Amino acid sequence: MTRPAFKTAARLALLATAALAMSACATTDRLANVGKAPALAPIQNPQYDPQYQPVSLPMPAPEYGDRQANSLWRAGARAFFKDQRANRVGDILTVLIQINDRAQLQNNTTRSRDSEENVGIPGLFGFQRNIARALPTPDDSDLSNILQTNSDSSSTGNGTIQRNEQINLRVAALITQVLPNGNLVVQGKQEVRVNYELRELTLTGIIRPEDITSQNTISYEQIAEARISYGGRGQITDVQQPRWGQQVIDIISPF
Repeated sequence: MTRPAFKTAARLALLATAALAMSACATTDRLANVGKAPALAPIQNPQYDPQYQPVSLPMPAPEYGDRQANSLWRAGARAFFKDQRANRVGDILTVLIQINDRAQLQNNTTRSRDSEENVGIPGLFGFQRNIARALPTPDDSDLSNILQTNSDSSSTGNGTIQRNEQINLRVAALITQVLPNGNLVVQGKQEVRVNYELRELTLTGIIRPEDITSQNTISYEQIAEARISYGGRGQITDVQQPRWGQQVIDIISPF
């Protein structure tokens, strides 16, 4: 076995070993939970999540107001009376998610190519006969068409995508950060277990306090840098997923 082939085989063996180890861990976890419903995640501070990252964006220079004696108005206040809407770290507001997206795409591609090449050596310093003995032609003398190549290729592609997504949900989100310009970073997570299927909704993004309604709600399209995930796990979801062996083959197979 050549050195490049040995390296390739070693890499494939390492990949197979890692896949088997991951499969063994997943299989052990599944076997330990046979007959049990998916466990709910404990309530915890979102800032302690290993995936949590504080948001840092360009901000305008802060504005400082002078305190005025015998005045009920406070510089920087958005209302004269106390606002009951969420505006501080730890406050809770409701996010309304009403997604109804539709998309339809269709692409057609056609390609065709014809080529022909002819190579000949009708005379080479009088050595035609010697060449003819080494590379015989039909008449052993005419070398004008010693090499001929022809190629013909065609390709036709047709793709269609039709998508229809509809999600109507309400989720309570927690304010985790107040940015210097007054915008709020919100993060929410909701888990619902029905029988042996667990549905999980997560969202994070940046909102303006002015967009929060008097009912302490905000619509999802008013969330900047929104990251919304709706999925699940459980027995039904597991059946709908391809086996890990099939996924590995789909990744490494060149055909």
